[in-house]
Amino acid sequence: MSAEPLRSHDLRKVYQSRGAPPTTALAGVSLEVHRGERVALLGRNGAGKTTFLRIASTLLRPTSGTIEIFGHDADRDPELARPLIAVVPQEGKPFFHLTPYEQVYTYLRARGFSREVGKARTAEALEKMGLTDIQDRLAITLSGGQRQRTMVATVIATEAPLLFLDEPTIGMDPFARRAVWDALRELTRRGSTMLLTTHYLDEAEALSDRLYIIDRGRVLVKGTAEELKASVGGTLKVTLAKGAERRPLFESFGECVVDGSSCTVIVSPEKLGELMAVAVREQLTATVGPVTLEEAFLRFVGRSINEDDN
Repeated sequence: MSAEPLRSHDLRKVYQSRGAPPTTALAGVSLEVHRGERVALLGRNGAGKTTFLRIASTLLRPTSGTIEIFGHDADRDPELARPLIAVVPQEGKPFFHLTPYEQVYTYLRARGFSREVGKARTAEALEKMGLTDIQDRLAITLSGGQRQRTMVATVIATEAPLLFLDEPTIGMDPFARRAVWDALRELTRRGSTMLLTTHYLDEAEALSDRLYIIDRGRVLVKGTAEELKASVGGTLKVTLAKGAERRPLFESFGECVVDGSSCTVIVSPEKLGELMAVAVREQLTATVGPVTLEEAFLRFVGRSINEDDN
């Protein structure tokens, strides 16, 4: 396998419904994932992340454009692409009548692994996901987070060349999320490549080598987390409670973003003292912190990642 694990060009998906205008889910997405990378699609709910992954994993046909898995056309030749991938679908659930052990082991056997390899990988994956103590309980009795960990264990056990993970840590507590992150990092060290979707900014920053911010079916920007944060124009953010009405006073210090009644100013360290002096003079409460992906997301998308459409 010498070709790139994943490459799409001008990928489009338009849904047609009788009596209703067409709905565009993807509006020309071009991206690529290099061997051994962890790449994140970062976007709000409804941005097109899941649609892209469904097409990439051969579960949905595109309207136009191309997408290749290790050089194989995923739309025209899905039977060549499928053995090379494994998928954690969004809010996927294990079979309710199987235990976590049976779920993982059965999936591995279905993919052609021997009994010995299947047993060893099942035990290893369940241990990594902290499921060993409950591996013999029926899935129907598990919590939502435990079921999601079972789905992740099922996929990481395959060690497939290319992994697709659609919101893999949804419903998990912070400790479980970090266990997933550690397992995915180890898989790429072993040679796997992965593409994940997430609307968790901390997850995208902690886990991805590169990321694409997408909104309304389009790629807005790509790069590393550090590159995107640097594009904001400063390394510090100053949030001024009730500062929205006084925004003109702070625009000379850096980019200003208004969120309700507050105003956040992106500033370089050398300008911080002068800005704080203005805030004190205006009797505004100020909070200082490092620039995060949240500020980069706001700059490119214009809305918070958790903001609902009206």
